[in-house]
Amino acid sequence: MSLHLLLLLLSLTPSLLQASVHEYRSERFMSKGNAFVFHGGSEGIYSSSPSDNFTSDSDSLSFIRFEKIIFRRPEEVSNTSSLPIHAVVFEVEDRENIGGSAYGGQRAVCCTSDLAKLGVCSHGEIIHHPSAKDSAWPQVFGVSFVENELSAGLLTRSIQITRTGMYNLYFIHCDPNLKDVVVEGKTIWKNPGGYLPGRMAPLMYFYGFMSLAFVLLGVFWFSQCARFWREVLPLQNCVTLVITLGMCEMALWYFDYAEFNETGVRPTVITVWAVTFGSIKRTCARVIILMVSMGYGVVRPTLGGFTSKVIMLGVTFFAASETLELLENVGAVSDFSGKARLFLVLPVAVLDAFFIIWIFKSLSATFKKLQTRRLLVKLDVYRKFTNALAVAILVSVGWICYELYFKSKDVYNEHWQNAWIIPAFWQLLSFSLLIVICSLWAPSQNSTRYAFSGSSGDSSGEFEKDDYTLTLIKPSPVPSHEVKNLSEARSLQADTEEPDLEEDKRE
Repeated sequence: MSLHLLLLLLSLTPSLLQASVHEYRSERFMSKGNAFVFHGGSEGIYSSSPSDNFTSDSDSLSFIRFEKIIFRRPEEVSNTSSLPIHAVVFEVEDRENIGGSAYGGQRAVCCTSDLAKLGVCSHGEIIHHPSAKDSAWPQVFGVSFVENELSAGLLTRSIQITRTGMYNLYFIHCDPNLKDVVVEGKTIWKNPGGYLPGRMAPLMYFYGFMSLAFVLLGVFWFSQCARFWREVLPLQNCVTLVITLGMCEMALWYFDYAEFNETGVRPTVITVWAVTFGSIKRTCARVIILMVSMGYGVVRPTLGGFTSKVIMLGVTFFAASETLELLENVGAVSDFSGKARLFLVLPVAVLDAFFIIWIFKSLSATFKKLQTRRLLVKLDVYRKFTNALAVAILVSVGWICYELYFKSKDVYNEHWQNAWIIPAFWQLLSFSLLIVICSLWAPSQNSTRYAFSGSSGDSSGEFEKDDYTLTLIKPSPVPSHEVKNLSEARSLQADTEEPDLEEDKRE
């Protein structure tokens, strides 16, 4: 099997990186075709200017450094010398330069007897050809076991990166006697701006920007809450919670990436807290949108019998989201297979779909109640909220289709410099929806007109206002027979509205 196919298989498996410091702890090689292969890492690296006095201590240079790389073999096969174990470093555009075939047959990584007869390579060596852009690449070097030797180590070296690209490292050997050999040590990958992987580097600045955006939103919202603290509704307190969680989440993600960039190792504690705050925020946001859609605080004082169901859905979503995010962002996840990831993504997707269906079904019922009671001010707010929510759903579906297209066309991660846009988009979309909610339900001196009124099913407030206005305009005494008719009309109105109140209580 060629390295070309191996790269394809590895690209289909998510390989989010634990660090720019890749540690190998007695890792074993896998049999691929006629070669034994171990994947040492893949990262996008930005180029630095060539330096005649290159040292890996420079802060402005990008490099891949090999430190204490040792190969160990079992004692039972140590009585002979071995073929070399190679480290192969190449940019993804040069993947076709690794491996070859004789007479148009199947590509192979190790030199076969047929290729050796053609003089293309030496039997048992790694087949590679110089890159058209730089004859010094791919970089191939190795070490062999001598007789009675149990371990062999690569010399410490640093490879300067002078061309921006997605770089791959493989340890490869062609000796069947070394099928049980293991590798130890570490490699350090560095960009000119720090140890943060190239595809993740823009996210540090993005989360810094989002932290500032949440601070500005928080200043506006908290100032409004302080100014009209007597009119603040329970629903607005829920929005305050989401804004606070968002501020904490963005700040933690920024410090997480900044620490990662400084040390090359992802800070586990900060990452866990960032993931947890993010999961809580997403859960609260969905629950609050659902509560608003059901008319909580607007056409009903409580959720009634739906309270336990809403809480159960929220807890389930939080657990599924937290598990997925922890496995994607915390610890070594290079062995996180596609099937395992699908097993965790599906519950989150299904719960999201359930939220959407329930939200729009509840909005439909709330619209009917508002129209029946002729609460035009509240109806206008809900119409704007529904339009914003519908636009967000349509944009989300469109972006998911783009994500699938992007990933299907980028199987080798050649467009790694744009990969940061995908997670950034979801943060921007949720933040935009939060801004819409804040603008619709911002605390003000008229906040109470959006709130639930317990008298007469929440509709009497506006009707009573009209009654008082008519009385002020025409204060003449009302005849006794009209008083009787008016009392009967009000009694009839109360009777017709009573079932609605009972329905709210049952719900």
